[in-house]
Amino acid sequence: MPPIITPMPPLANCVMPWDGRVSDTVATISGARSECGDTFVVDSGEDRYMFLFSASGLSAFYAVPEKQASKGIADWKMLRRKLPDELFDGRRTLPHELFGRVAVAGYLDALEEAISLQLSELSPGDEIDLFEFSRLLGHRLGLASWAGREILYSPRFRELVAALDALDGAEAFVRPARMATVAVSDKAAEREAMAQAEEILIETFSARTEPGDDLLGTIIQRWGDTTVAENALGAARDVILVHIGSMSNMFAALGWSLVHLVQHPDVLARVRSASGQGADTDLASRCVLESTRIAQRSIMLRTVLEPVVIDDGSTVYNVSPGATLATFLPLTNLVGAPGLDLYDPDRWRGRQFVSPKGLPDEAITTFGHGPHACPARPFSTTAMVRVIERLFRAFDLEPRFTEARPLPGQIGGVARAGDPCNVATTPRSAA
Repeated sequence: MPPIITPMPPLANCVMPWDGRVSDTVATISGARSECGDTFVVDSGEDRYMFLFSASGLSAFYAVPEKQASKGIADWKMLRRKLPDELFDGRRTLPHELFGRVAVAGYLDALEEAISLQLSELSPGDEIDLFEFSRLLGHRLGLASWAGREILYSPRFRELVAALDALDGAEAFVRPARMATVAVSDKAAEREAMAQAEEILIETFSARTEPGDDLLGTIIQRWGDTTVAENALGAARDVILVHIGSMSNMFAALGWSLVHLVQHPDVLARVRSASGQGADTDLASRCVLESTRIAQRSIMLRTVLEPVVIDDGSTVYNVSPGATLATFLPLTNLVGAPGLDLYDPDRWRGRQFVSPKGLPDEAITTFGHGPHACPARPFSTTAMVRVIERLFRAFDLEPRFTEARPLPGQIGGVARAGDPCNVATTPRSAA
């Protein structure tokens, strides 16, 4: 029997894309909203989802305490469709622990090394896909930060990247239709990829004579009370989960930031001309926030653990445990006011979105709200800005694509591109 919601909102005639065929997720959920209103239910598989889109409904969604409706559990339920359960068992380092001020300083040093290495691989006239470029750079940055910088120069680095891409938990929401096949195989390909990543990481760790004073050293020391074999495997799995949990969306947000700047040369010219005393000193960060806003495809989910009361502004609902509260960012970020689907970094004042009159704060989301705001936001924004500044200082990028479209089946995270977004690179004489 599905969880009880009293009174029962309208029931939409659709399913979630991991339970059935959905060719265009945004169009499907948008159609359900048009038919049913701002509050409706989707019964899909074994789950009942209560979608909220009104101003009061969004406020209620974000205001419910975590102990009553858990985002963490909902996210875990999503990821475990793809990731082997044993990857979650016994972890001693988790993604939310990574972004203290001291640690971030080290990550930014690793970022500079990763950018330099990647730019050194570009030759005049090279044609690159901006999303593939940003994906590889994301791997380099993340692995240098928590797997030791020596991993960047390992002869097996590309092999490790391929294994992590095969394991990638983000596929649970990027390509949800594939999850039925993953389930039928009992995650055989994922376990094989995880074993390969473990092997490469353990091989790299074994070359260290001392743990080291970086994050990898801390991770290794946290397993110091175990056998040598348990230490190596535990540290490797910590690194894998940390990497998957931290890098799954930043590279996509960076990809869209690069795409939008290539598509808007007037904004790019302003970014290049910004100086330490100019009015546009924070323009690059505003570009990142605007691209992230537009590219968001996140479904925000909260698993109800205790009875909750939700007031959507017109009706008060009693929601029983087992239900899932939901909202979908493309249907708030892009449609709450005229023109929100268009790129305009000047919508931002620093880190704050200048909301059109009557639009609630919760209607626009880049890195989350309140206690569920992403702790990596300052680091991610700074990292993406540094990539933008260094890449466009060194190269002109001539587009070889006509349009950039999000992957239509995605329901979660920052959009992946549905098609390659290739550019030709030309070194700048001033670089």
